[in-house]
Amino acid sequence: MNFLQSIGQISLNSLAKCGRASIFLYHVLQSFSYLLTRPHLVIKQLFSVGVLSFWLIVISGLFVGMVLGLQGVYTLSTFGAESSLGIMVAASLVRELGPVISALLFAGRAGSALTAEIGLMKTTEQLAGMEMMAIDPLKYIMAPRFLAGFISLPLLALLFSSFGILGGHLAGVELLGVDTGSYWSQMQASIDFYDDIVNGIIKSLIFAALITWIALFEGYDAIPTSEGISRATTRTVVNSAFVILFFDFLLTALMFGSH
Repeated sequence: MNFLQSIGQISLNSLAKCGRASIFLYHVLQSFSYLLTRPHLVIKQLFSVGVLSFWLIVISGLFVGMVLGLQGVYTLSTFGAESSLGIMVAASLVRELGPVISALLFAGRAGSALTAEIGLMKTTEQLAGMEMMAIDPLKYIMAPRFLAGFISLPLLALLFSSFGILGGHLAGVELLGVDTGSYWSQMQASIDFYDDIVNGIIKSLIFAALITWIALFEGYDAIPTSEGISRATTRTVVNSAFVILFFDFLLTALMFGSH
C-alpha cells in the first residue's frame, strides 16, 4: 500500500506541476504586449542569452563538422562516393545535429543560467518586492527572457550548422583531399530549402520555446533555498534534454516520415 500511495503522490505532484507550468506559460505569453513599449528589456536579454552563447555554439559546430568530415570520408571511401561528402555533412547538420546539439548546449549554458537567476531572485525576495511595488514580474522579468530565448536559439542553430559545414570542408577537403567543387556543388544541388533548412528552423523554434519555458518555470517554482535552486537547475538541464530528444523524434517522424 505504501508503494501504491507513493506512486499516486508522485502522479498528483506531477499533474499539479504541469498545471502550474501551463498557467505560468499562459501569463507569460499574455505579457508580450507589454514588451512592445519596452524593447530594451528584450535586447538586454538577447545579449545575455544569445550573444554570450556564441563562442560555445561556434566552436562546437566547427569541431562537430570536422568529425563528420573525417568519419564521412572514411565511410564513403568504402563505396567510392567521397564526392557525396558535402551532402552527408550538410544534411546531417541542417536536419538533425544542428538543431539538436545547439539546443542541448543552449539548455546547458543559457537554460541553467536562467533557472539560477530566477531562483536567486525568488530566494532574495526580489520577485515579491516587485509585486509589492505593483510591478508584475511575469511581464518585467519572465516575458523578456522567454522572447530572447525564442529568438536566440534558431539563430544559434543556423550558426552551428554553418560552421559545421565549414568544419566538414576543412577536414574533408583541406586535410583528406576531397574535391572542393564536388563538396559544394553536390551540397547545393541536394539540400532543399523547404524540406531541410525550413524544417530545421521549425525544430529550433520549438526547442527554443520548450527550453526557455522549462528554465524559467523551474526557477520561478524552485524552493527558495540554495539546495532548491541547485535542484531546479539540475532539473532544467535533465528535463530539457529529455524533451529535446523526444520532440526531435516526433518532429522527424512528422516531417520526413512520408518521404
